[in-house]
Amino acid sequence: MTRTRLIGLTAAVVLAGLAFQAGEYSTLDWLTLRRQRAEERRTVRDLELELDSLQRLARGLEEDPGAQERAAREQFGMIRKGELLYRLVPPP
Repeated sequence: MTRTRLIGLTAAVVLAGLAFQAGEYSTLDWLTLRRQRAEERRTVRDLELELDSLQRLARGLEEDPGAQERAAREQFGMIRKGELLYRLVPPP
């Protein structure tokens, strides 16, 4: 291999390395950003599902008497006339 060819090959390898890694955003930065974007999209999808669930729950609490009664019994321990309330207290 001649000296000129060796220098040309070395220059090509160096330029390829610079093209891959150099600049304001390297290829590795770009790959990291793609991964982060995918994670953020998954997070947004999960939050949208949770929001839909909470909207259904809120609509039920506003409009459904059964859901209102269930919430009153579970969260506030409310009972109807003639019923007995038993609370199970965990041991200390």
